[in-house]
Amino acid sequence: MTDLEDTRQKKKSLNVLQVISSVFAAGLGVQSSKNRERDFTEGRAGVFIAAGILFTLMFIGVMVFVVQLVVKGAA
Repeated sequence: MTDLEDTRQKKKSLNVLQVISSVFAAGLGVQSSKNRERDFTEGRAGVFIAAGILFTLMFIGVMVFVVQLVVKGAA
């Protein structure tokens, strides 16, 4: 085994809660630099891309729902 393979095996991966909290914090613009560095060293880009897309779709859905409630209430 090479040193690179050893490093990859020893590298910790983020759990689901860490990914969700990082995507949520980054989406709101309050991500700490400590967590951002952890995400770049321990996380996988594909996981964050998928979570970011899901977060964005849920955020848009919630905004549409809230706007519809406000418009119905004003009418």
